[in-house]
Amino acid sequence: AFGALMRVLYVAFGGMRWDWVPMMWIIAILTMLVGSIIAISQSDIKRMLAYSSIAQAGFILVGVIAASPAGLAGSMFYLIAYGFTTIGAFAIISLVRDESGEATNLSKWAGLGRRSPLVGAVFALFMLGLAGIPLTSGFIGKFSVFAAAIASGDTWLVIVGVVASAIAAFFYVRVIVVMFFTEPGPQTASVVVPSAFTTIALAAGATVTLVLGILPQPVLGLVSNAGLFIR
Repeated sequence: AFGALMRVLYVAFGGMRWDWVPMMWIIAILTMLVGSIIAISQSDIKRMLAYSSIAQAGFILVGVIAASPAGLAGSMFYLIAYGFTTIGAFAIISLVRDESGEATNLSKWAGLGRRSPLVGAVFALFMLGLAGIPLTSGFIGKFSVFAAAIASGDTWLVIVGVVASAIAAFFYVRVIVVMFFTEPGPQTASVVVPSAFTTIALAAGATVTLVLGILPQPVLGLVSNAGLFIR
């Protein structure tokens, strides 16, 4: 969907930037703020990630609005980073269960990091990646789209994005606090043994989240070349 949007805006309306940018500003601001604010109120981890994905779409739009090669490359990098991190996060969620099935209520995750340190650590990595903490792919993605937007003169949009990022960081970090800084109790869910497919998804998600946060340049170079093709 984003690929098609980029193609339309950059190719069909490339010379009419100021005709579509105001509308995209409104969409980006609404998605970043509304998605982050609604996600804060969620006690179900799946719903929290679903609403936070709305905010993530807004961050990706910031790069599109920049209407520059750097912005396009940043948005494409962000898509890759977000995709792998989200796959890994949902793979972890599928392993956390109670007697009724998947335990997605945040209260069921109390002390999970103490009871299952490896699972807790990997999920914490995904939460930090989605929050855009340094040394994760999410940080490089956000930095890329924000830097491109500033270079294009969209400073106020970046300010809104930073505020939305701070709001989003709250609920991502809240999950980590619940897992590691809360005593496990009778209601704490258990972790099942992952299937081969789930293990591959977890390994891929964790590897990409870390590697792209430390060595992003090769992928940034690839998406920059792809961006030239789209334009």
